[in-house]
Formats: sequence, structure tokens, C-alpha cells
Amino acid sequence: MTSDPRIVSEEHWAKKEDVSLFAARKRLRERPPDQQARIPVVLVHGSSNSALPTFDLTVPGHSDYSLMNWLALRGWDVWTMDHEGYGRSTVTSGNSDIATGVEDLKALARVIAAETGCAEFNLYGLSSGSLRVAAFAQAAPEHAGRIVLDAFVWTGEGSPTLEKRKAGVAQFRASNRRAIDLDYLVGIFLRDGPGTTECAVADACARAQLEYGDSVPTGTYLDMTTKLPLVDPAKISAPTFVVRGEHDSLATMDVLLAFFHHLPTNDKRFAVLPHLAHIATLGKNRHALWNAVDEFFKAGSISDR
Repeated sequence: MTSDPRIVSEEHWAKKEDVSLFAARKRLRERPPDQQARIPVVLVHGSSNSALPTFDLTVPGHSDYSLMNWLALRGWDVWTMDHEGYGRSTVTSGNSDIATGVEDLKALARVIAAETGCAEFNLYGLSSGSLRVAAFAQAAPEHAGRIVLDAFVWTGEGSPTLEKRKAGVAQFRASNRRAIDLDYLVGIFLRDGPGTTECAVADACARAQLEYGDSVPTGTYLDMTTKLPLVDPAKISAPTFVVRGEHDSLATMDVLLAFFHHLPTNDKRFAVLPHLAHIATLGKNRHALWNAVDEFFKAGSISDR
């Protein structure tokens, strides 16, 4: 969490029937006039780490690992949320699958509209978070401004990570939560492109996540191993940026390029970023990603043209 006096930090709660969803918001205390017309930005977490460990991480002895702070200092009104069953949000008997994540984002959209007057916002999603974003953009196009799909998976064909994960399908079906520990969470940073993340950063992220407990929902893992594809690119009208760390093993280049080809919009980009792996937001070369996301979002803001 930031102590930068330029940034306002707030906590909000979105309601989805009897489920309470924790949301964090950061923005400049005083935004320059040319940035005030920008729509908000929502950052969407993945399967094993909740919102703040992913997007607002403090690392002892290391600075500048909060994407929320970085975007806020560049004039964005930045939001992130713990999905159902994650972080500070309500833990339910459900498995928090991708469809549940779409409903979570609809609930957050109501809060953002009430707080900012904006029905539309930009979205960045990481890993299964990118699946949530794509599914949300398909189901609720009126809310999706510009979307970034990072470490995205479409059909799952040829994915080394998903092939290994399929060994756990019976467990994912038998229980709506799966155990996590320090070694497992740190291992996510090490499985692709060793050396792309500082060891202290992987450890800090893992420890921040474990403060919420030793389990997370199984729904996104089950979806990605048994139900792909979950989205139809032809039904996504939002301007879209498909981005991949060069060492990410979740999806193959051929499948991602096929998805990109089928997007109907002409306002679309595809990038492979060097020296980054699966959790690119926390990699050593993270600013290559952060700058690319910022530039893509600014391309949709009249005041930034």
C-alpha cells in the first residue's frame, strides 16, 4: 500500500446478492485537466494470487512493484477487486469459475458507475484474469472500453502448463478449493524463464497471498482444463491488446495469433515482451509491460491524442 501523498487510496465493496467483493481504488489527489476525461482502469487477477499481491505489492528493499501506484501516478483512476472466494471477498461454497468472475465484474461496474459516473472502463487481465476480462467484454460490451489480455489462453491446445495441470482435474471436480503454500506460489514465478523475476519479489508476493489463507478456489483451473474455449473472439468488439511474456507457457503463439486474427476490431495489437514470464506484472522487465498497457489505454483517450 502506498504512502505517496499524491495518491488517494480507498476501499470499496461491491455486492452480489449475499456475496461481498472487496475492491481497492487509487488515483491522483489532483489530476491535470488533460487527464480528467479518462475512463477508469480495472486490473483483474488470476487463479492463485488475489488482487493486492498481484497489483499493489510492497517488497522489502525493492521499490516500484505496485502497478496500481504506477498507473495512478500517470493519471489513471485504478481499481482492482478480489473475486469471490479470494482475498478479502466472501468465501462461498462455489468454485469461483470464469462465469462467476464475469458476474463479479458486473457488480464492480455498478460501484464504479456510482462513484465516478462512468459506465465504461478499461480492463487489464492476467492469466485466468484475462479470460474473465474477455468473457466480460463479450457478455457486457457496454462496460468494456479497451481490454488487455496478458498470459491469455483460448483453446488450450499445445499448452505445456495446462497439460501438466490436467493431472489434477479429478481433484478440481471433487473440491471447490485447492491448497496453496509458499513453494507452490513461488514456483509459479520459476516454472517459465528462470531469472525473469527477483527471488525477493516472488517470496513477497507468495507471503502476501498466504496472509489470506492456505487455499484458493478451483473454478478457473477446472475451466481451463476441461471447458476451453470459453470465449468467441468474433463476439468481442472492444479494442484489444493481446500481450505475452516471451517465456510464458500457458498458451502457444499459434493459438494466440489465431484468436487475434478472429477479433473483428481493427483497433487491436499483439506483442511478445522480452525477458518476461507468466506473471509479467512483477517481472524484472515489468516496465515494458506497464508502458505498453499505459500507451494502449491512452490511445483511447481523446485528451491524450
